[in-house]
Amino acid sequence: MRASLRAVLVLAVSCSNASEDDVRAVLGVPDHFETPLTPAFNAPTRARVDLGRHLFYDERLSGNGTQSCASCHEHARAFADGRARPIGSTGQVHPRNSQGLANVAYFSSFTWANDTFDALEEQIRVPLTSTTPVELGLTDSVREDALDRLRNDPETVRRFASAFPEDDGAITLNTVILSLASFVRSMVSGESRYDRYLQGDAEALTAQELLGLRLFNSERFECFHCHTGTHFTASYRDENRGLRVFFNNGLYNVDGRGAYPDASRGLIDVTSDPRDMGAFRPPTLRNVELTGPYMHDGSLETLRDVLDHYAAGGSNRLDGPNAGDGRVNPFKSNFVRGFRATEEELDAVEAFLRTLTDWEFIRDVRFSDPNAR
Repeated sequence: MRASLRAVLVLAVSCSNASEDDVRAVLGVPDHFETPLTPAFNAPTRARVDLGRHLFYDERLSGNGTQSCASCHEHARAFADGRARPIGSTGQVHPRNSQGLANVAYFSSFTWANDTFDALEEQIRVPLTSTTPVELGLTDSVREDALDRLRNDPETVRRFASAFPEDDGAITLNTVILSLASFVRSMVSGESRYDRYLQGDAEALTAQELLGLRLFNSERFECFHCHTGTHFTASYRDENRGLRVFFNNGLYNVDGRGAYPDASRGLIDVTSDPRDMGAFRPPTLRNVELTGPYMHDGSLETLRDVLDHYAAGGSNRLDGPNAGDGRVNPFKSNFVRGFRATEEELDAVEAFLRTLTDWEFIRDVRFSDPNAR
């Protein structure tokens, strides 16, 4: 099943009716970015992106009509929410931090710790329908009532008809998911100062920021191994275990044998493989100054806290329910070895990370609430 889906994704552009130029135009891909793969069953169209934008901000899409996708993914925060952990529509607290959504069209894996999602359409179903925890709460008992709210709105009906003419404008959970995925794929962020530097503007970065870039890509700091390439995340394949983009970074060691807190133990909760204890997907660092607090549980408040964590080779918690020395976690990645660094060097890396902020992205009306005044 998963192998066949990957094959669909690999052949996505050529198998759909959309040309590469069409995909780039609809998604707003900058010239220095590659064309993202898009599934043949959901080739991007302007009508689907427009519908997805309206749905993303529509509270009628939650079971009790109180929250939208934007409640946990705020435009001004590069589609994170500023909380350590988000709160769902029924008040349940999610065990994991709300990630920013910039450039998800390029990711090969989604969520913090689940290797079963190869397509954005698969992942989007989870916040809509999950019960552990409840997020938007479109459970079986209330789903049709929520969809009827959309069906009874003439303007929404018109948008679905434009986006899905082949389905006679059907308003279903599936067409909701396809349109939301289309909008989220259009969240392409590529106008930071770092992007200007990539395109040849030698004056785009200061001397301090260039030092930070060199340190970021150095074997001493090791940052680039897990936050690599244009999109500052990692994706690689292990021939024995398939897609591998998950790492243990020594954040916890609650029992002295490598355990993470029960609320969120990482990929092990999906695979049951002991090697996956504390393994999480490294998020993109684009717009990272806007997406804190950091780590899968929002337990590190600032960028300097994150740098200090990696410089130490993990977090050593001396008291409290999660006390333990993550620096000696037996499952910790070999890339998290700790390093010596001066305050000036840490300042430089932090300065570089701030060059990844795309201020145009968070002001772009294409991503804003269409109902805002």
